[in-house]
Amino acid sequence: MNREDIKYQAYVQILKEELVPAMGCTEPIALAYAAAKAREVLGKMPERVRIGASGSIIKNVKSVIVPHTNHLKGIPAAASAGIVAGDASRELEVIADVSEEQAAEIAAYLGQTEFTVEHVDNGCVFDIIVDVFAGGDSAKVRIANYHTNIVRIEKNGEILHYVPVEADSEEGLTDRTLLDVQSIWDFATTVDVEDIREVIGRQIEYNTAIAKEGLAGNYGANIGSVLLACYGTDVRTRAKAMAAAGSDARMNGCELPVVINAGSGNQGMTCSLPVLEYAKERKATEEETYRALALSNLIAIHQKTGIGRLSAYCGAVSAGAAAGAGIAYLCGGGYKEVIHTVVNALAIVSGIICDGAKASCAAKIASAVDAGILGYNMYLNGQEFYAGDGIVTRGIEATIHNVGRLGRDGMRETNEEIIKMMIDE
Repeated sequence: MNREDIKYQAYVQILKEELVPAMGCTEPIALAYAAAKAREVLGKMPERVRIGASGSIIKNVKSVIVPHTNHLKGIPAAASAGIVAGDASRELEVIADVSEEQAAEIAAYLGQTEFTVEHVDNGCVFDIIVDVFAGGDSAKVRIANYHTNIVRIEKNGEILHYVPVEADSEEGLTDRTLLDVQSIWDFATTVDVEDIREVIGRQIEYNTAIAKEGLAGNYGANIGSVLLACYGTDVRTRAKAMAAAGSDARMNGCELPVVINAGSGNQGMTCSLPVLEYAKERKATEEETYRALALSNLIAIHQKTGIGRLSAYCGAVSAGAAAGAGIAYLCGGGYKEVIHTVVNALAIVSGIICDGAKASCAAKIASAVDAGILGYNMYLNGQEFYAGDGIVTRGIEATIHNVGRLGRDGMRETNEEIIKMMIDE
């Protein structure tokens, strides 16, 4: 694939759009971003805040710690952080620079301000609406379909910005339907590494740092540390432990950024950190490492395009299968090894539910990475799952399509039941 190819340029742009830094779990951070923008538009500190959130937002914000808040959780906490200390120009790093004094102010503001949270259903799985009020003034900001997509801004009832919203469409982003595994393979194996150096290099730096912090500190259930303590330090265990440790830290208040994938820091770490461990083990060159990461990241994004940003289908499954593809490449595998690795991995762990962002995400990540590695080793040993074995069907694209159908359509009612359980708790 050469630079003049339309897919080449699209794939470079997709990596730039998806592999961006985020401070903390991306759903509460998107909420903080909306709240910071609403405060900016209002021009003063809100005296009252009303938040409308789709069920999947409620699910993913409920149990995760918001960074720089002294371990506060929940929708009002995320909004308070954005209002008190947020810089909306930083988007998903909106609360990356919060002082100790501001952290105390966030807690004080949360305690003295009236917050109302409503479950809304406007036909969008990803939907955040923040209304803020002070005296006779008001402002509204709505984010829909993906984390930085502001589709409506109002002040005192006057519309300042408006983008029509179609359910789950991703207006403003490069067309993800241009992705297919054969083209991703061609791109990853021929791309000029300089075209992806900045975005992949930042992913390596940020995600490695938070994984190391997860192993050094005491975060959540410490899944990464448990894996190393119980199963040793071989590369397969290290691959799982590093990805899990990054999630341990990120879900439990670590104040380091991650580079995300398909809107998720957990997915960004899952499709990068295991690949990096295999690259170190095999003494891969920098070029080989960058190509493996381009392959892994794009295969993860391709899978999530069919599933959607938020679902009852755990995103770590897609990222773990993608990590298996990157590992297969580093171990000398070609296109055939990569596609069988992905199909095998999806056959093993598809169906793990997403019940929100929290400590147990790290354990699910470890399982997904293990499936990716097992999927590759199966094929090395002449074993594979065949068309007709459950959701597996003939061809990698058809199987990925089935998984998308499962995650987006088949698990829609599952998602609703999970949300009801979490709201009614």
